[in-house]
This record gives sequence, structure tokens and C-alpha cells, in this order.
Amino acid sequence: MPQRDVRERVLDWRETRAALPPPERDALVSVQAGRCLDCGIPFCQSAGFGCPLGNRIPEWNALASRGLWAAASARLHETDNFPEFTGRLCPAPCESACVLAQHDHTAGVTIESVERTIADHAFEDGAVHPLTAEHRSGRTVAVIGSGPAGLAAAQQLTRAGHTVIVYERDDRPGGLLRYGIPPFKMDKALIDRRLEQMRCEGTVFRTGCDVGVDVTVSELRSDVDAIVLAVGARRGRDIEVPGRGLAGIRPALPYLIESCRARQDGRRARADARGRRVVVIGGGDTGADCVGTAHRQGARSVVHLDYRPRPPDHRTGADPWPTRPLVLRTCPAHEEGGDRRFEVAVQRFVGDRAGHVRAVVLTRVDRARTPTGAAVTVPCDLALLALGFDGVGDAPVLDDLGVARTRRGTLACDDSWRAAVPGVFVCGDAHRGASLVVWAIAEGRAAARAVDDLLSGSSDLPAPVTPRSGPCGS
Repeated sequence: MPQRDVRERVLDWRETRAALPPPERDALVSVQAGRCLDCGIPFCQSAGFGCPLGNRIPEWNALASRGLWAAASARLHETDNFPEFTGRLCPAPCESACVLAQHDHTAGVTIESVERTIADHAFEDGAVHPLTAEHRSGRTVAVIGSGPAGLAAAQQLTRAGHTVIVYERDDRPGGLLRYGIPPFKMDKALIDRRLEQMRCEGTVFRTGCDVGVDVTVSELRSDVDAIVLAVGARRGRDIEVPGRGLAGIRPALPYLIESCRARQDGRRARADARGRRVVVIGGGDTGADCVGTAHRQGARSVVHLDYRPRPPDHRTGADPWPTRPLVLRTCPAHEEGGDRRFEVAVQRFVGDRAGHVRAVVLTRVDRARTPTGAAVTVPCDLALLALGFDGVGDAPVLDDLGVARTRRGTLACDDSWRAAVPGVFVCGDAHRGASLVVWAIAEGRAAARAVDDLLSGSSDLPAPVTPRSGPCGS
């Protein structure tokens, strides 16, 4: 699907993809879906190579290719609670695992655009309805955290007949979907639209409620039969170099959260890049989100740093199909301007007399991050640290429950998603570490089955993955 013109989209916060008229959009997507072959082994829907949700991609591609949008939506929603989210935010490992991508990683079916169109069609055509349980179990579950994992677990458990209360410490549900993902990647109205369906199904949301502070753990445990911890993994990594304490050096995630919150509150962000020379340190998705945000805030210049070597443009023998290729990935934010540099690392920050950062000193580095070249000074008024995440942050609820952590800073669980604390389950980034939205939804669905099995004695809910599918060591 085409992107909007760069000169236009950097002036607003709307989604970067062009909103085509439905007939034109449907025609493009139907042709694309028709490229899906009846291959012997559809690696695209394999959790090992493609979709962790086990989406039946060839089936709904076949339906979409014939314009059977309602049937395609029904098939898609069987495995994915929120295809309008994954169709916008997932990096689509399914596409590089497509049989048509054997020799060229860009030649696979553009599955994500088909998925997004099926989901959009479902809402446009009024095909998305509340799915209410026929019988109530009389059991109550608390889901702590309303990101994609928490929302998926909550929806599945509500549909299984349990009373589900989602606790969110922010003022609105959605977790990082709402406050960590910039609106130019996903319109926040999509979250509200899906939340309305969940409320009609019976899910209860309690926002502005920090469990362990506003509600004690003992009070919570007296009211519920099980607890699902879907608190995410927001502990950002830092950098230890001279000058780190200067003003104007900020972790990336709080910067993005404040920007998203300001947009939804209709005000200017306190950490604004307007007129500033921005340096983003860290080459992942979070860093790219900072680049796009800084462009829209009116940054004077943007430099994006990555200590890793520039990836190749095409697959090499080290990453054969159907594994995800280690190739250069260019986000829409990179197309909007700025200077992207590889194999560089920060040696120190330089400040002015007032104690504010004014420059970053860089050197080229090798794979071991050892300096290999002369130092280069880059002007900088705002430095954003997008260095990845080290697991779950501090939270009173975790201390009060006494949930064990792994060596990676995530929450430990067994093969049934259970923590060592009775009645407590773990899923999403809190268990896996910072990962993809599809993994969060898959883990939320799987944890919901485990909870339903505990409360009901058995469960018909699907479980697309197990904890062994991802890191869960102690």
C-alpha cells in the first residue's frame, strides 16, 4: 500500500499510509492476496518462522482475493483478537517466510496489508460485534496492564464467561499501544473502537489505578480468583559515559509517552524537539519512532545512531529462507529525513556552562564496540536514549505479590504460565521481554487458556504458544 507524500505527512500526526478510496484499496489488496499459493507447507503461519498467533493466512488470503471480506474477517478473528493493531504495527515475519520470498525477501505476499484491510473492512461493514458468553462462571479475574497482552487475555477470559477487571495505572487503557506507539503509526481511535467492543462484552476497565498503591494486593486477592500480570517491560537501558548527567539527555520511552499523551490531551509536549538538534542513540524501532516524532515536532536536525554495522540489502548465507532476514530495514521515519549512521558509539556528551547538552562526541566502533577511528563531534540539544529494555520495571504490585524475576529482569513462570505465587499468571513482555505485538497477543491468549483451565477445570480457548516458545528461564 502506498505511503503518503513525505512533505505532507511530516506536517501532521496522521498515519503515514495513504488512505485510498475503498474500491481502489480493495482491488489492490485482492490482487495481492491472490498471489498466495497453495504451497505444501505455509511457513508464513508457523510460529517458528512466521506468525506466532498461528494466523491461517492462506485461508483468509483466499477469501480476500475473492472479495469475501466478512468471511475473511471471521477467519482472521479466530486467531487474532486485534488484527487492526497487528496489521499496522507488526514487522510481519510472515512476509519474509512466504514461499514467494525464497529468493528475494521483498517478493513475498504483502500479508500485513491484506490483514489490515480485512480488519478495516470488518469495522466499515459493521461486521464486528460483541461476543458475549452464554453462561457466567461466577469467577473473577484481575488483569493488571492493558497493553496488547492484557487486552487479549481479558477479551478471551470474558468470552469464556468470567468476570474480568482490567487495572491500568494510566488515565486511558491501551498501555504502550496508546502511549508508546506514535499516532503516525497507528491512529488511537482504533484502540477506543476495540475497547468499546470489549466493554459491551462485559470487560471492566479501572484506569488511574496502580495496584499496590491505590488498591492493595491483599484487597485485590480477596476479590478475585486469579491475577494475570501483563505489566510490560519498560525498564530502559542507560549509557555510562562522561556527561550523562547533563540536562537534555532523556530516555526514549518517556519522551514518546509524553508526546503521545500531549497529542491526546491537545497540548504541546513538555519534551519538545522544536528547533533542536536531536541525536537518537539506538537503532531499533523505538529509535525510529523517536526520529519520526522529532520530525513532526519541528526538530532543526535529526541524527540516528546505531553501533551495529549496516546490514546488507539482501539475504546472505547466514540467514537462509524461511528465517527472518538480517537485512537493512528502512522505516517511514527514515524516509522523512535525518542522518542515519552505523558503526558509531557515543564516547561522551559535551555541555554548556548551564549544564545542558550541546554536543555528542562519537567514534567508529567494531562489533565489540571498540573505537576504531578518530572522534567526531555532532551538535546536539536533545539526546534520546533508545538502547533497548532490561525487563520489568519496579512496581509495588510485584513486590507485594513476591513474584520471582529471571536473570533478564522478566517475570518467571512455568509451562502453564503460572508464577510461583498461587493464582498468579504472567504473559506478554513481562514474561518474554520487549518483543512484537503479535507475541504479546499470542501470549495473552495462551495465558487466558491457562487461567480458564484453572477456574473451570478445562478450557476450549485456543493456546497458540507455550512459554517454551520464548525466553522464560530463571
